[in-house]
Amino acid sequence: MRLSTFYRVLWVHFYMILSLNFCFSQNPQVQIMDVGDGWAKNTVNTAVFRKNSLVSDAKFQYIAYYNEKGKVVLGKRKLNEKSWQLQVTEYSGRAQDAHNIISIMIDGEGYLHVCWDHHNGQLRYARAKQPYTLDLGPERSMIGKDEQYVTYPEFFKMPDGSLLFLYRDGGSGSGNLVMNSYDPKNGKWTRLHRNLIDGEGKRNAYWQAYVDNQGTIHLSWVWRESPDVASNHDMAYACSKDGGLTWESTAGVQYTLPINESTAEYAVRIPQNSELINQTSMAADDDGHPFIATYWRAKGSTIPQYKLIYYRKGAWQVRSFDFRKMSFSLSGHGTKEIPIARPQLMVKGKRDKVAVMLLFRDKERLSRASVLTLNKLTDDDYQLFDLNDESLGAWEPSYDTEMWRNKRRLSLFVQATDQKDGEGLLESGPSKVRVIEWTPSLKPIKNTIKH
Repeated sequence: MRLSTFYRVLWVHFYMILSLNFCFSQNPQVQIMDVGDGWAKNTVNTAVFRKNSLVSDAKFQYIAYYNEKGKVVLGKRKLNEKSWQLQVTEYSGRAQDAHNIISIMIDGEGYLHVCWDHHNGQLRYARAKQPYTLDLGPERSMIGKDEQYVTYPEFFKMPDGSLLFLYRDGGSGSGNLVMNSYDPKNGKWTRLHRNLIDGEGKRNAYWQAYVDNQGTIHLSWVWRESPDVASNHDMAYACSKDGGLTWESTAGVQYTLPINESTAEYAVRIPQNSELINQTSMAADDDGHPFIATYWRAKGSTIPQYKLIYYRKGAWQVRSFDFRKMSFSLSGHGTKEIPIARPQLMVKGKRDKVAVMLLFRDKERLSRASVLTLNKLTDDDYQLFDLNDESLGAWEPSYDTEMWRNKRRLSLFVQATDQKDGEGLLESGPSKVRVIEWTPSLKPIKNTIKH
């Protein structure tokens, strides 16, 4: 090879490497914002069932987490700015128990609602004193009944600005689903159901819910027969088109309430001891068809895989994303140390142009914030890539549902946390709470780990 040709080839290779590195380090699609230091001895800040950890309206975004001392910290930023105004509140939680998450939501009048510190305990709830502020008023009840054994508090915003509040009343394996409604015009909560899904004293429902743009409330759940997670089974479904008052199946048949094991519609029958996880996520396409994300182990396999359950053309369908290679088993009580996160699901489009995005964390992918994108529901191929470079330990995804609804932009709560089995604690200091922002093109980001 002539010397001039050698140098030309060398320059081409160098230019290609430089260009690739530039795309990776300067990628304008992903932004990461530091917020503050959070409790990191377990996953209380990073559980998947935080509804919400982040929430926004037209002007501001809000965040909540426990600091190193177990104090409830609230934050606010303008949507076009990256700096956060933080306020350490007067309220504390028992952060030593990973169930005791903080959930927040903004109502239609701009008031911040905060609920925290629940694992079969008294309701702890406060509302901001003024719209668009972080200054909370005193702890208060909502209804004053069935508020002594609260777990898994979740807020959902309706299209008219009113709120729904869901929680479990009772213990694992024997609890009921309670639903309240909040009217921002008069500032009052009312009880919709004290026992929407009835475990009949034998079991309880672990649910996930979603409110679509038409105001339909989608609800799905697994049953658990005992406090042992291995007793999870089946995936049931119901929806409400009148704000939660009445409930029906996909066929439009109205349920007699409360719904129980024998009357529920089943999207999929899944036996016990299938490594079926509880409390995952739901979404709906623009036509109002429900989608559910979860994972379980198929019969004859030793490897749990992420699954997409969806309703189309009059029938429930299941798609399995079989990219995982690592076996594990779910059994026992309390919060588990698991090599993968429960997934979050985001859906956009309608008819034959439905796109799907799954957020997860997998030890096989170095425990990063990972994404699976399916550009069209009918596509055979899908993409896998990561939104960050560092391990997040036992983190699970939670995101700003209203940012996604209104702007189709992902705003993701991230923090490196770890979890021991059975509510164990690690002797670790605080870690940085961050927000990842990304507007997906539903195409893989260049130069990241792919499937």
